[in-house]
Amino acid sequence: MTPSDTPSERRAGSDELARRSGAPAARSEAARRPGAAVPSSRDAVTKPVPRDRPAPPARPALHDKAAAPVMVKLPPPASVRLAQISWILSLVVGGIAIGYMFVIREPILPEIENLVRGVDAERLDETIQTAADIVFWTVFGSLVAVMLVQITSLVSFSNRRERARWWMLGILLFQGAAFLAARQLVALGDRGIPLERLLLIQLGLSLLGLLFSLLPGALRWTARKHDIRRGDPDAVAPEL
Repeated sequence: MTPSDTPSERRAGSDELARRSGAPAARSEAARRPGAAVPSSRDAVTKPVPRDRPAPPARPALHDKAAAPVMVKLPPPASVRLAQISWILSLVVGGIAIGYMFVIREPILPEIENLVRGVDAERLDETIQTAADIVFWTVFGSLVAVMLVQITSLVSFSNRRERARWWMLGILLFQGAAFLAARQLVALGDRGIPLERLLLIQLGLSLLGLLFSLLPGALRWTARKHDIRRGDPDAVAPEL
């Protein structure tokens, strides 16, 4: 087309170009209208309909933290406290017995020498005195060893160790053997009567503590290992 072409000739030429290019008739028709928007070929492609996305999950509530499980330190059951108190009293009485035994060592040594002399009277006096010292310190050391192991077992029980009760049972048996040895070899004469009673009280308190530790509440307390709080922190039921 040249600048001298008329408008009718220009429209005819544009129609011919639209037919040759394969554009739809609507586009050429729209081209004839002044100011009309020409439809694009992209509009003929159908756009995919967006699918509905699932709603995001609700966030956990932050205002009610008591409902979540929390590791706390709850007071032990009454049975556990009674067991601990019994063992502590046993240690106190055992310490008093050991101190009293050390104080009366010199007065009871002649009684121990007479006991050794009754076994073998042909021995020299120095030998009998040495044997009496060995008997005294052996019994004294066994009582001290019982107290040290009992303290270790008490700490293990307070830390919820499963084998602490077996240790306490072994200590109780060894303590009974030490009591019998002290009764026969050391607790002699009038000064030996208080020592015998103190050792008997110590043995009874140890047995009482072991029995308290075998109650159901104490067994469950040891099996839990840790205290977990759920729900209302004030809703803690007492346990025996």
